[in-house]
This record gives sequence, structure tokens and C-alpha cells, in this order.
Amino acid sequence: MSNSLEHAYAVILAGGSGTRLWPMSRDNKPKQFLKLGGDQTLLQQAATRISQLIDWNKIIVVTNEEYLEEVQRQLPQIPSVNIIAEPMKRDTALAMAVGALVAKHFDPQAVVTNIASDHVLQDEAEYKRVITRALEMAASGDSILTVGITPSEPNVNFGYIQVNSEKQQDGADLLCTVASFKEKPDRATAQSFLDAGDYYWNANMYTWNVNAIIEAFHRYMPQLTESLDKIAQAIGTENLAQVLREEYEKADKISIDVAISEKADNLLLIPGDFGWEDVGLWSTVYQLGLKDENGTVVVRKSEDTAPVVSVDAHNNLVSTNGRLVTLVGVQDLVIVDSEDVIMVMPRSMAADVKTLVGKLKEEGFEKYL
Repeated sequence: MSNSLEHAYAVILAGGSGTRLWPMSRDNKPKQFLKLGGDQTLLQQAATRISQLIDWNKIIVVTNEEYLEEVQRQLPQIPSVNIIAEPMKRDTALAMAVGALVAKHFDPQAVVTNIASDHVLQDEAEYKRVITRALEMAASGDSILTVGITPSEPNVNFGYIQVNSEKQQDGADLLCTVASFKEKPDRATAQSFLDAGDYYWNANMYTWNVNAIIEAFHRYMPQLTESLDKIAQAIGTENLAQVLREEYEKADKISIDVAISEKADNLLLIPGDFGWEDVGLWSTVYQLGLKDENGTVVVRKSEDTAPVVSVDAHNNLVSTNGRLVTLVGVQDLVIVDSEDVIMVMPRSMAADVKTLVGKLKEEGFEKYL
């Protein structure tokens, strides 16, 4: 690690459920713990990627308590004290705050970059360059940095960040002040964002000095001040799990954008163009997958999984669970064969899996979730 990163830490957020990749992603084993191409799970890919910048003993994972053992199994390189088990899901604000408190416990001058456990990047060299720059900037001042992804299409599945017209060139990087945050738009609105040229995808890739973000929580979320102080005092003690449960029970679910980013006056955006993808839809898994001569992508549970045999079938995604899957005369489908569920749908309707999961809950099929 270079001297400029001597106080650098990473917080990996690994507590999400990933319902849109059902039925492979389940409540007890969500998508970050799955292999969706390659030899590593999405969580392992995220940790390995950031470990090229930050030592393993300075990587912190914030997950849900029901996933604690799975995180420990998949990431044995990370010390157990660095893996924080949330007693219940309270969204990104509290998870990121706790991650910052743990980093500060280890190093009062810590600078933290927050990363998701379920993202895929195509250009890792550019990613490392941008994150290094964000860490350097956060270390040298009190600004909060976010990496905004340069949009490549009018995607309706992401939130957007609008920047102001005043921009500053800092070496190879453009620095922008943030004008506003926009929730997931409809397609026409998303297209207008692209046409305007001053919007970026919001990937929740925040970097900050721990003292700056803790001060921001005290300023913008004063109702959390007492809870955060109690959690900070419990870190490193045997009382941490009990204190987390007590304080999480009091807290509301709130995202980091609503809690801090939309209010902060020291937020800067660095554009990122490194082939970022949020693996949140089966259509994205297809897009990123290795295609055969028929445009078929196969996600196998293991190397000895039975093959997929097709006749006049094109551009399909097949996720197999060991059984032989055969396709005849179909195209542009997603076929997922799990242990207890078979799901078939057009790739164009991948975003509707979340609606399907909601319907299963309503009709009492929770055991399949």
C-alpha cells in the first residue's frame, strides 16, 4: 500500500436480499453469496478487487447476522472482528455509519471507501485509479466523495445524481458539486437525463474521512447521535451485539442518500467510467455472461452440472441446478432451474421478478423465498 493510503479502509455492505434474482437468490442466501459467472461469488470478487488497494485486515464487512457464518466462510482472509453482524435490516445509512465507527475504532484518522458486495466492473485498473483518487481527496479535507457512474443507457432501475454546471478539473478527474438526487425514473425521464448530460447513475460508492461522516450524522441525523455514541463505545467489547440490537430496534430504515447526501453541503462527485454493473436483474446476468454460438448463456451450479442442449434456440439465459435442460425453438428467455422452483420468463420482463416475489408472499409461499 502506498503512503497516501496508509489510513485507507474499505467497508463492504453485504446485507442485501437481492429479490430480483430469485429463485437463485433467496432470503437465506442472497445474490452476493452466489457465483454468477467465474470461480468466485460476487462478494469474493468485491473483496478481492478492493484488496488490491487496501490490506485484508483493513477491510470491514457489514452484513446481517443470519449471513455472518457465510461471510466468514467465503472471506477467511478478513479478521472476524472486522465482520459486523447487524441484528436487523435498517438500510444503508446505519450500515455505513457503523462501518465508519468500526474503522475509527481501528484508526482515528481512517478514510473509508464504501463498496457494494454485488457489483461487477469491467475495467478494474480504472476503478482502482478513481477510488484511490477519492481516498486521497477525502484524506486531505472534509469533503464527502461519491463516484457517479457515467450512464450508457436510459436505465430505469437506478437512481440518478444531477451535478451543477460548475465543474473543476483535478488532474485526470472532473470534480462536480451535486445539485440533486433523483429516484428511479420512468424511461422517458431517464432519457431526458441522458440528453441533459449532467446526470450520473447513483451507485452508492461513497468515500469519506470517518470524522467528517460522523460529524455529518450528528448534524443531519441528530436523532441517531445517542445510538451511534453507544455503538462506538461498544465496539471492541463483548457488549457489541447486545448494544447493536438495542440501538437498531430504535432506528428507522433510511438510506444514506436521504439521511446525509441530499442535505450535505460538502458532497463532491467524481465521474466513473469503468464498466460498472449492478447485478440486480437476470437480464444483466445475460448481458455480462459468456455466450455460445447461439447467444446462449449458461450459469452452472458446478462444473459437473448437466449440459444445456438446444435446437433452433437463441439468446436465452439458462441457470441450471444439475439436471439436463433442453430448449427447442425458443428465444430471449430466462430459464432458472433451482432445487425447488422452475422459473421461465422473457428477458425483457426481468424487472418484474420483484413483483412476482411480492405475489408469492401475498399468496403464502414464503417457504420458496
